[in-house]
Amino acid sequence: MPDATPLTPDRPVPAVGGELRLPKPPGVIRQFWARHPRLTDSILAALYVVPTFIATMVIASDSPAPPLVATLLQVLGIAVGGAAVLLFRRSRPWLLTGIAWFVCLMVSPFGMSDGFPILYALYALGVYRSTKAAWIGFGGSVAVTTLSAYLEAWVAPSPFGGPVATSSQYAAVMLIVTLIGVTVGNRRRYLLALIARAHDLARERDQQAQLAAAAERARIARELHDIVSHGLTVMVTLADGSAATAARDPERAAEAMRSVAETGRSALGEMRRMLGVLREPEGTPAELAPQPGLPAIPELVEGFREAGMPVRLTTSGVPEADPAVGLAVYRLVQEGLTNALRHATGAPHVDVRLEHRPGEVDVVVEDDAPARQGDAPATRGAGRGLAGLRERVALYGGSLDAGPRGGRGWRLRATIPVEAPGTPAGDDHSERTTGLTNDH
Repeated sequence: MPDATPLTPDRPVPAVGGELRLPKPPGVIRQFWARHPRLTDSILAALYVVPTFIATMVIASDSPAPPLVATLLQVLGIAVGGAAVLLFRRSRPWLLTGIAWFVCLMVSPFGMSDGFPILYALYALGVYRSTKAAWIGFGGSVAVTTLSAYLEAWVAPSPFGGPVATSSQYAAVMLIVTLIGVTVGNRRRYLLALIARAHDLARERDQQAQLAAAAERARIARELHDIVSHGLTVMVTLADGSAATAARDPERAAEAMRSVAETGRSALGEMRRMLGVLREPEGTPAELAPQPGLPAIPELVEGFREAGMPVRLTTSGVPEADPAVGLAVYRLVQEGLTNALRHATGAPHVDVRLEHRPGEVDVVVEDDAPARQGDAPATRGAGRGLAGLRERVALYGGSLDAGPRGGRGWRLRATIPVEAPGTPAGDDHSERTTGLTNDH
């Protein structure tokens, strides 16, 4: 039976596949040395140069006849090795390794040995290059120190051991330093990989947020365009009709203006609801209202009939129950009728056909308006409505075609793939037609 003890802060939830072990963050001392790399390198160079120089001077003064050339060469080697440690330990560890090998071989023919720069170089290769570079450097260093031990023994044999013992001692110390450098370097590379991964995730998160914001802006722009374009087009058409009939039929003009006011209030209410959702502070429930769908299409068509458009609505098949698809179909009909009201002045017929088939819904809005004369008033559009409809249909993997109907008129046709509704057979071919023309 699983443990039902609630987890506490000192008992974190283990990650899937094992606990995620993050590296220990650097402490105050390590952060100080990381912020002052030149100071660190200067101290390391001093720890090599000062003791080695003092030891060389002491050995030279104790010798009965100190060889001046050998002393000068060792002092020069100390200076070169210290400068290489200071300048190239981080940026060019291979150059430091080469200089260390050269210094070791340069002083060995005079009965001296200096392998400390090699230790600095091996550590630098493991930390600032790679594990492979560290082991290559270790192999080369073993060869160099072995050769240096034989040269030193040939010039001045030591009573404490031969070249084999000396070279094996050098190899043991260098092995320890190489292992330390590889361990520190692997940890450093692991931290850098984690930081790089975190930066990649942050960039990906920001990109996803930007894409989501762009998609949301496009969606809001489509909705606002549909609301504003439809409302203003109907209002302009009704206002023009009212102005034309005000003198001979004041009652009809007044009725048209009341329709203008009602259309404006409806559009304003929809805009307030959308903007209210955007501007409400977090945690405050905004005033919500259901989005229009398939049941609202007859009312939409009736509104265009009141504006004077002879619209005929024909539906067939079983409607899709998905509200998102219903909203897309509603916006398609709304935009098609708005464009017809704006551009198809004098069209004898405007047909809206909705055909619900298993797996898809087909929407057609077409008119048979004659070619518009040059003096006929018309409202020009910017093409954003059709672009928004294409984006809306593309979300469902559908297709949209809009263009002239050969001889006369315009057709807007869209096909949206949907899942076939589970309804009894025999209802798929039901068809009804509402409203043929209007007297307005």
